[in-house]
Amino acid sequence: MAVGGIINTGTHPKALWPGIKAWWGRTYAEHPEEWPMLFEQDTSHQNYEEDVQITGFGLAPVKPESGGTIYTSELQGFISRYVHLTYSLGYIVTQEELEDDLYEKVSKRRAASLAFSFRQTKENVAANIYNNAFTTGFNGGDGVSLLNVAHPNTSGGSFSNMLAVGADLSEASLEDLIIQIMGTADDVGNLINIMPQRLIVPRQEWFNANRIMKSVFQPGTANNDINVIKATGAIPGGIHVNHYLTSPHAWFLRTNCPDGLKSYTRVPISFEQDNDFDTDNAKAKSRERYSFFWTDPRGLFGSNGP
Repeated sequence: MAVGGIINTGTHPKALWPGIKAWWGRTYAEHPEEWPMLFEQDTSHQNYEEDVQITGFGLAPVKPESGGTIYTSELQGFISRYVHLTYSLGYIVTQEELEDDLYEKVSKRRAASLAFSFRQTKENVAANIYNNAFTTGFNGGDGVSLLNVAHPNTSGGSFSNMLAVGADLSEASLEDLIIQIMGTADDVGNLINIMPQRLIVPRQEWFNANRIMKSVFQPGTANNDINVIKATGAIPGGIHVNHYLTSPHAWFLRTNCPDGLKSYTRVPISFEQDNDFDTDNAKAKSRERYSFFWTDPRGLFGSNGP
């Protein structure tokens, strides 16, 4: 990738001569936006945003006759900080190149190419939260990775949001993870209504996911049993394939947990143009600020198959 270069008459000299039938390699059809399926969306007017955990109350004990009431308290827990990073990219074109370029569509497509670059950047930044979900050192507010078998509780103990043994996507492993989600508790051990909403898979699992989710009968067998996942609507949001996921056998279930995986837009994308007085070079650039992170890891469950 060229960095710091200036587009001049020597960059693509064929543009100075007539007879070119087509220019190719820069404009392709692209996937619709996929990152909104991975995160909740919000806006921000600050340098960063913080989510602070506060614990609830546990089970009430029996009060003996004539005995006193036991009082409990709340605790401040883990802090998740969303730092809005700035992404900026532009290009410079000499005045001579603009004057001598015989193909107007070459220059007109530069702005579209820049917009495409920013969309691709955002998709990759968002997907990398999932790509690093199992990575030690890529930690959230509780000090461990997004998907972990030992998320610490502020009040003590821990919980898991992944299968204890990594498993490929199958009917059995999907059922096991759904059962695990249905047993989710809060920080003090109260059972909470956390349910799967959407199955997120890489392109390598797209066909497999559809066979598992959409067959009428139990997939992959001669049994006459119903496909329980389909029949019960266990995953109401269906399947979402994300083309930017890099682990071919990692799969995920987003849940209805509030304050799970979140994104903030600090400054929407902008496009600006200007000319340098001394050189007559034309300059264009785009810029935007945003952040992707997670607060409550109960917002995502998953497994990384062998």
